[in-house]
Amino acid sequence: MATAKTPDFAAMMKDMMGAYPVDTSSMEEAFKTTATLNEKLSQVAIEAVGKSTEISSKWTKETLAKLADMSKAKAEPADYAKSMTDFASAQAEVASEHMAAFAEIAKKVQMDTVELMMAAGKDMTEDATAAVKKATTDATAAAKKAATVATAK
Repeated sequence: MATAKTPDFAAMMKDMMGAYPVDTSSMEEAFKTTATLNEKLSQVAIEAVGKSTEISSKWTKETLAKLADMSKAKAEPADYAKSMTDFASAQAEVASEHMAAFAEIAKKVQMDTVELMMAAGKDMTEDATAAVKKATTDATAAAKKAATVATAK
């Protein structure tokens, strides 16, 4: 009595999976693109923080200098009121200037970020298109090879 040979599904799966190559180059390119984008975004943020710190430091120094002037002893009581009024007026003017400088920094960060994101989107689209095209070609070739192997057995 002859026994039917049971198909070796493990070997068939191994052959089939071996026929579909795994190409990690597209993942490597995507990682490089992302790492480059992160580096550029970090530079934008670091530059903005540096400029903001300079403005804050300058503002603090100017405020302290004006406080020193205001805190000096005066000959007449009315001079104290005038000194406080002058300080408040100067602070309002300085605040306006510094807030405008902060706004310019924020505007530059926004423009740089949008520019980087648009460039990265273009790069990622190109990478994805190339990866899909290569994957389609590889999958088609692998499917043909797997079909040939399956029909040969």
